[in-house]
Amino acid sequence: MAITDWPVTERPREKLLRIGARNLSDTELLAIFLRTGTSGNSAVDLARNLLNHYGSLTSLFSADQSALCNFPGIGIAKYTQLQAILEMSRRTLGEKLEQGNAMNTPQLVREFLRLSLSSKQHEVFIAIFLDARNHMISTEELFNGTLTQASVYPREVVKRALHHNAAAIIFAHNHPSGIAEPSQADKDLTHILKKALDLMDIKVLDHFIIGKNKIMSFAEQNLI
Repeated sequence: MAITDWPVTERPREKLLRIGARNLSDTELLAIFLRTGTSGNSAVDLARNLLNHYGSLTSLFSADQSALCNFPGIGIAKYTQLQAILEMSRRTLGEKLEQGNAMNTPQLVREFLRLSLSSKQHEVFIAIFLDARNHMISTEELFNGTLTQASVYPREVVKRALHHNAAAIIFAHNHPSGIAEPSQADKDLTHILKKALDLMDIKVLDHFIIGKNKIMSFAEQNLI
C-alpha cells in the first residue's frame, strides 16, 4: 500500500509535523529522507529493508558506497544526499563545540567524533584543538592508516598543537574492526603524546576510540 493511502495521522511526514522528529522511529525518519520506494514497496518498506540489512543507522551510514548504491531503491543520488546530510550534521556539531566548553558537553563531543570517524574504512587519528576555555579551535585528521593501524608521530602532533596555539587537545581514532577497546599500543601512544605535550603546557583531556556501536573514553576509564 502506498503511503498516500495510509491514514493521514500515520504518514511519517505528517507525524513529524504533528509530534516532532524525536518521536519518530528510525524507519520513519529514514523513509522521510528516502521520499520514494521501489515498485511494490513504499519508502517505509525500503527504509525497513535497509535497517534490517545493515542492522542500525550507524552501520547504514558507514556502508561502502558501491554496496549502498547497488541496494535496490538506492542509487548515487540518494547516496550523495545521505553523505551531505551527515556532513551538515558534523559541521553543526562542530559549530556548537566552537561556541561552548567541550568538557561540559561530553555527549556533543562523542556525537561529533562518531560522525567524523565511524564511516571510515581505515584507521584515522584525529585531534580536536581547544583554547583555554575548552572551545574548539580546529579539528584535523593528523594520520591515516591501513585497515588495522595508523602511524602517529608525536613531533608532528606537537607541531600542529603549537600552530593552533592550543591549550588542550582531545584525541580520537577509529577501530575499523568495530571493537572499541584500547590496545597496549593505544595506551603507550597516549602516554607518549601526553608526556610530549606536557612539556609545552598543553593538556591532553581525553582520547576516544570509535567502534561500530560504542565509543570508549580513556578519561572515563582512568587511562589518562
